[in-house]
Amino acid sequence: MRRLRRTKALRDLVRETELSPRHLVQPLFVVSGEGVREPVESMPGIERFSINELVAEASELQASGVEAVVLFGIPAAKDETGSGAYDEEGVVQLAVRALKEAHPELTVITDVCLCEYTSHGHCGFVRDGEVDNDITVELLAKTAISHADAGADAVAPSDMMDGRIAAIRHQLDEEGHPNTPVIAYSAKYASAFYGPFREAAESTPEFGDRRGYQMDPANAREALREARLDVEEGADMVMVKPALPYLDVIRAVREDLDVPIAAYQVSGEYSMLKAAAHNGWLDERAAALEALTSIRRAGADVILTYYAKEAATWLR
Repeated sequence: MRRLRRTKALRDLVRETELSPRHLVQPLFVVSGEGVREPVESMPGIERFSINELVAEASELQASGVEAVVLFGIPAAKDETGSGAYDEEGVVQLAVRALKEAHPELTVITDVCLCEYTSHGHCGFVRDGEVDNDITVELLAKTAISHADAGADAVAPSDMMDGRIAAIRHQLDEEGHPNTPVIAYSAKYASAFYGPFREAAESTPEFGDRRGYQMDPANAREALREARLDVEEGADMVMVKPALPYLDVIRAVREDLDVPIAAYQVSGEYSMLKAAAHNGWLDERAAALEALTSIRRAGADVILTYYAKEAATWLR
């Protein structure tokens, strides 16, 4: 077995899994204002950008080889209904227009959820202490339409409400966006690895948690049911989130479905590698690329990762 491992050229020749910049999507946080670049303390190297700085960052991303981004908005004000999420002049809507004008070839995906926009931090409309599924689905469809109207290349609902893919697909078709793909966060687990993101997006729930709508980390078969339902409802791509703790789920979904599969290497996964590298406990470049390769090897076609810009540079 060692004969084909003897040289780098031989190892490259028989490598089974390809990892390249085209597989990577960079998550970006956009805020109101001008000239804003706010470092996220718990995510070294990650910043929150005002729109003009976001456009500049997109130039650097493209230069590195990254061809796609996913946007998360942090509005100037929040309310109980998350109205900033579906405001035609909201921060994400304005950011999409600016990015598509400056970088028309960049693929701009938008996160469709209410958690960054609600005063209580939950992913939908809260009634009597619980998230109301059906009202939330209506607001999510409204949000997706506003993103498509602004020019988003794809919308990615991450809320985990029942029936939201069907509602969004129907609304997109009805309102002149039949060609806008839906990337469904199909298996989004109630994970402990989201902590740094919640700092970045200011989306920590004011009360309770999200276990009533996000998936139980102990369940794998349920992920298959979720993914199948989303495909039946019109999803063009399904996603597993987080990635590394759920490689078995990525593999199971890959073997069960023929649609493209995305995986999200989330904030906690990123921050752990950054912290270990900062302390000199591991080689950051080698560890990060190994982690990303494992996600591809498990079956992901697309990886959303905060390492996209760095990894793309390393891979060139």
